[in-house]
Amino acid sequence: MASLRLLRLLHLSAGSCLLFLLCFQFGGSQKKKENLLAEKVEQLIEWSSRRSVIRMNGDKFRRFVKAPPRNYSVIVMFTALQPQRQCSVCRQANEEYQVLANSWRYSSAFSNKLFFILVDYDEGADVFQQLNMNSAPTFMHFPPKGKPKRADTFDLQRIGFAAEQLAKWIADRMDVHIRVFRPPNYSGTIALALLVSLVGGLLYLRRNNLEFIYNKTGWAMVALCVVFAMTSGQMWNHIRGPPYAHKNPQNGQVSYIHGSSQAQFVAESHIILLLNAAITMGMVLLNEAATSKGDVGKRRIICLVGLGLVVFFFSFLLSIFRSKYHGYPYSFLIK
Repeated sequence: MASLRLLRLLHLSAGSCLLFLLCFQFGGSQKKKENLLAEKVEQLIEWSSRRSVIRMNGDKFRRFVKAPPRNYSVIVMFTALQPQRQCSVCRQANEEYQVLANSWRYSSAFSNKLFFILVDYDEGADVFQQLNMNSAPTFMHFPPKGKPKRADTFDLQRIGFAAEQLAKWIADRMDVHIRVFRPPNYSGTIALALLVSLVGGLLYLRRNNLEFIYNKTGWAMVALCVVFAMTSGQMWNHIRGPPYAHKNPQNGQVSYIHGSSQAQFVAESHIILLLNAAITMGMVLLNEAATSKGDVGKRRIICLVGLGLVVFFFSFLLSIFRSKYHGYPYSFLIK
């Protein structure tokens, strides 16, 4: 009987020791994770205090972004900024990214729950290969827990990369609202002041003869310039800040026309402006041929030139419209 009690006591002691060892090991592992997390956050805060966008290579990216533990969100811009890459879009997107990161860094809501990171292809090519990424720039959100989902990749082609659009996307992904503050740009003010000074000086020099103010042709040209600028999408460019063109990093092909009806390039608006101007010139020539009373042969030539301008450039404009609005069934001369 005594031996049985002794055996039970030994079993109980062994179980207690085992439980104690498990608790000690779990507590030590948990403490180690907490220390590692604190070190990572402290290091990220130190880097953020020096620069709002933290540049990382492959090793730093895997340690601070991919590897747990992590209780913070990370916005990563994958790009190619080296001059030999000739990625103008990357440089423009990086400028907007810097504006957004600076707005977050100097805002009152700044915390250690969100960090902005940049990975350049020439500094972290292994990261691009690991993520099966073959285009730049690309913006991704890495949540505190789990892997990024499809919505965690920013739709740059459809929305553009303006800092305001990136801030809205971040607000949709997490409860962080960033008010974008842009550095003051006085170029527009200076240009307006120079224009006003030029007009004022011209009026002063012609103060004794201001009949040109009543020139209908001059005012018609000014009105046409405004109409061309507005119908070609210049205001959209000013608001969204799209790139001038897009160069495919795989084959080096440059696209001047955006493939979606929801976006455009700056070069595209210039092309549309020229097409509209050419069509308008053709209509003016047709009207001149119909209303003038000069030589019949000359009027016929003017009419043919005007008709050719309208037909050819309108066909070109319609082909661009078809390339952006997929499924549009109509075309004329050019497909």
